[in-house]
Amino acid sequence: MSKKEWKTYHPSGGKRVVVTKMLPGERWLEILFNAGCRVEVCLSQDILRADEIAAAIGHRCDGAIGQLTEDWDEVLFATLKAAGGRVYSNYAVGFNNVDLVAANRHGIPIGNTPGVLTETTAEMAVALTFATARRVVEADAFMRGGHYRGWLPTLFLGNLMKGGTVGVIGVGRIGAVYARMMVEGFKMNLIYFDLYPNKELEDYIADYGEFLKSRGEMPVTCTRADSVEAVLQTADVVSLHPVLDETTRHLINTARLNLMKESAILVNASRGPVIDEAALVAHCQKHPNFRVGLDVFEDEPEMKPGLNQLANVVMVPHIASATGWTREGMAMLAARNVAGILQGYPAWPDQHNILPFLGRNPPPAAPSIVNAEEVGVPAYSA
Repeated sequence: MSKKEWKTYHPSGGKRVVVTKMLPGERWLEILFNAGCRVEVCLSQDILRADEIAAAIGHRCDGAIGQLTEDWDEVLFATLKAAGGRVYSNYAVGFNNVDLVAANRHGIPIGNTPGVLTETTAEMAVALTFATARRVVEADAFMRGGHYRGWLPTLFLGNLMKGGTVGVIGVGRIGAVYARMMVEGFKMNLIYFDLYPNKELEDYIADYGEFLKSRGEMPVTCTRADSVEAVLQTADVVSLHPVLDETTRHLINTARLNLMKESAILVNASRGPVIDEAALVAHCQKHPNFRVGLDVFEDEPEMKPGLNQLANVVMVPHIASATGWTREGMAMLAARNVAGILQGYPAWPDQHNILPFLGRNPPPAAPSIVNAEEVGVPAYSA
């Protein structure tokens, strides 16, 4: 067992589940208890090393819930399988920290927690947009430092968003909701890039534009760009919402930063490696009117040298999903993934309709198994 402190809940449970961080709320524990699980939780706030996780898995373990900050690779899945493990759930909607090929090879279903982060994460992207545009953090430090001597015409001039152009790269669930918030809330025009057109989003903005026209206002527009470059060149603010894979790592680099407007705003609440952070530091140093809002970082929890010295960058510590409702919902989904597989339930097929699993009487299914077909978990049918 790891030297880190662990706590055991429901020690009489017949199935052993290892959880690498304490999760918020109590419902997730109830879900596992009701499935007959003994739950062992690491109380440390430190990111566990692979050997510490392997030691915690030990010689008998039926399932595990881990974190995005951990690399679940061939070694860990082999260890889990050898211990009798039947399921792993990531406490995150993303799973780029999980070696799916290795999990498939060992026949281990992999869960994630979609559907409860969408609005919360989009709201944080909006918050970063406006904190950055209106220089809120700089102004707050100015006030706290006792420097305010009265109103001035040029004090902390920022960017007006209304009527400008918002650019979104990646219009999946979160990117599309962010786009709607910015268009509907602040009457911005949208330009987006995605490999696939988002007809629902385009129709929504077209309808909203017609509504504005009926009220005698200028209609908003929606344009699907044919390249990332077109978005960067056009938009006043660009928010990043792509998946992270080898095609999007360092999607934003020196050349693409140089395409953006001198006073543009760049927001990232997706994955840190989407941006070449060293290039970003150099660009922000050279262009003080270019502003950035970051929730994620390339080498979390570390930052590239110089990033924390930049007044034109607003940073928060990966808290885009940090509302009580969302984080507790994520915990419940992760627990239901594990409990569902351990009880022999099928996989729920509709990731756009996950909310029934937050209630007291959920369907008898595992809510989100990303590799169900590969490892032979049947699909649920009512």
